[in-house]
Amino acid sequence: MRLRRWRWIALALTLTSGTALIAASAAASVEAALQPVSRWWQSLSTPQLRVPEGWPRPQYDARHNPVTRAGFELGRRLFYDPLLSLDGSIACASCHQQFAAFAHFDHRVSHGLAGANGTRNAPPLFNLAWQSSFMWDGGVTHLELQPLAPLANPVEMGETLPAVIAKLRRDAEYPALFAAAFGSDHIDGQRFLRALAQFLATLISDASHYDRVLAGRESFSAAESRGYATFQQRCAACHAEPLFSDDGYARDGIDNGDAGRALITARIEDRGRMRVPSLRNLGYSAPYMHDGRYDTLDQVLQHYAHGIRDAESLDARLPPAASLRDDEIADLLAFLDTLNDPNFIDDPRYAEPSAR
Repeated sequence: MRLRRWRWIALALTLTSGTALIAASAAASVEAALQPVSRWWQSLSTPQLRVPEGWPRPQYDARHNPVTRAGFELGRRLFYDPLLSLDGSIACASCHQQFAAFAHFDHRVSHGLAGANGTRNAPPLFNLAWQSSFMWDGGVTHLELQPLAPLANPVEMGETLPAVIAKLRRDAEYPALFAAAFGSDHIDGQRFLRALAQFLATLISDASHYDRVLAGRESFSAAESRGYATFQQRCAACHAEPLFSDDGYARDGIDNGDAGRALITARIEDRGRMRVPSLRNLGYSAPYMHDGRYDTLDQVLQHYAHGIRDAESLDARLPPAASLRDDEIADLLAFLDTLNDPNFIDDPRYAEPSAR
């Protein structure tokens, strides 16, 4: 009698577990089926400078430049328009492609006018509102001023702000777009830069597998969990969560003659220090490092594990011999993959607007 009772209990537990699995599978199927509808609905909305749960307050204060649909769309049009360059051949989007998390895919350094090469890798663009400075050396300290650097660089866009404003004023469509965004068709430098900032500030990437794990909606695999533990022990000092950057500067063990942060501060101790990049979306934004020397993440980790020889070119927070084992590197790669955000690179609101 007692044995029969336990059989009934076991059967009940089996049925309950099976029901739970079926329910979970059904929920996942429904979520997948609704994704096209969700993306269509999302495409109708205007991105905003929102603060994801658990994130710090943004550095950029949008209260003086609130995001509106007209302002965002104007900023997006400007971002993709080669009119901003000297010869009409280079747009911001030429070196910052959405499918590459707004980096320059498969280009070690930025390319500009007449195919000229820059000296540094074009960084990806996302979560910019949380940065206190921009460029690898931190030479720009405000989001609204950041576009001026590539705009005036002779090997990038090679143009001047007054010349850009003159071209926009002569354009058949831009006066009306500025009027819709700012209340009048007057075009000046501040409005131009604020429109771009409305677009740039809303480039928020926070929908990776990692983010869903933290929200309790998904779980790490065994390899991802081990990689996360290794990351926290070996990498988090510079690549702090949830942005995966401490918004600071560090030496990465590479000395290619680039003075880095010292070009801005003129301090010898800043020589070779570069901005600590975010580790989000690395799966889309190769090549890596400030000079784009590594094509794969495995090469980057091998550099930190075995490739550093010059202790003077290394940040004090990273020992000269990191000595990562091969299994730890494999687990780290699995974890880094959880930081990719396919929704961000596929979001139609950030894509190039329809041709005029």
